[in-house]
Amino acid sequence: MRTNNAKVKNTIISVYFILIVISITFLIVFKIMSNESAGAWLLMAGLAVFFVLLLVLMHHVSKFFEYDSDGMKVVVANRGLLFADKFNYREHLIEFEKHQLYAYKFRNIIFYKTLTFYLKNSRGKKYKETFNITLVTSKKRRYMRQSLSKMVKANIKSSTD
Repeated sequence: MRTNNAKVKNTIISVYFILIVISITFLIVFKIMSNESAGAWLLMAGLAVFFVLLLVLMHHVSKFFEYDSDGMKVVVANRGLLFADKFNYREHLIEFEKHQLYAYKFRNIIFYKTLTFYLKNSRGKKYKETFNITLVTSKKRRYMRQSLSKMVKANIKSSTD
């Protein structure tokens, strides 16, 4: 099964654009208000902190996700959403054989969603890899859950035989 969240890119670009336009508007309003009131500095400082936190949050959440379980190997990748075509920044890629997967876990933390793979290497050492799936639709997450459950069940069955 192959899936990704490429359709979300235009939405995220629009949100960035709206945030930048709103911050520029607040800067203009601040310039006008700063001459009339001393409390305007405190208000604008609070708004500036709010917008910076919002931009950092958007940057952290907005990642491209790709899942491919066709064939003998599973390939999972997270990349930065903006400029991903030109620059390979914020990339987290893992490729593993299906028999290495012994568990997985989806986590929903208010607005942030993750998928954790629990894997065994060839020497039997266990490790985990976590991916950001916030912008993946619930329908695609459900399909991934079915695919991963099928792999885990097959691995449990083969290990007991």
